[in-house]
Amino acid sequence: MERGSSKHSPRVDEEMGREVKGAVQSTAGGRAQEWRDPEPAGEDQPIVSRAPENDTRTGVPQGMTPEEVEQRSRLGRYIPLSALPGDRESLRLSAEDNEAPDDILAQLDQLPPDTDFQTVSEIWAALGHANETHRW
Repeated sequence: MERGSSKHSPRVDEEMGREVKGAVQSTAGGRAQEWRDPEPAGEDQPIVSRAPENDTRTGVPQGMTPEEVEQRSRLGRYIPLSALPGDRESLRLSAEDNEAPDDILAQLDQLPPDTDFQTVSEIWAALGHANETHRW
């Protein structure tokens, strides 16, 4: 077995650095020369997709609209985990501490007075809104 030096000269190191510069510093194609870019799929080949076939899931849970998801999320932003479980008064005080807007405080005022809520979803349901029907 022949042993030799695997070090390069400074000139070769600089040249090698220039070859990978596009991949290291760029968000565009990682190839320094255009002829090194991979070719696209041919006409007789299937279209490449990142999503598996027949995947019908969306970003919105079943049983809710995107607006309802956003409204529930907005409500949850002002209720810290440390406030749960909690009743109407403690939830309102925690929301006030988190500088909740008036419409969120008004929603919390509509909750039944003598009920402890474990989650934001329970609070949302007590306000008369629907939660998701199926979790993935």
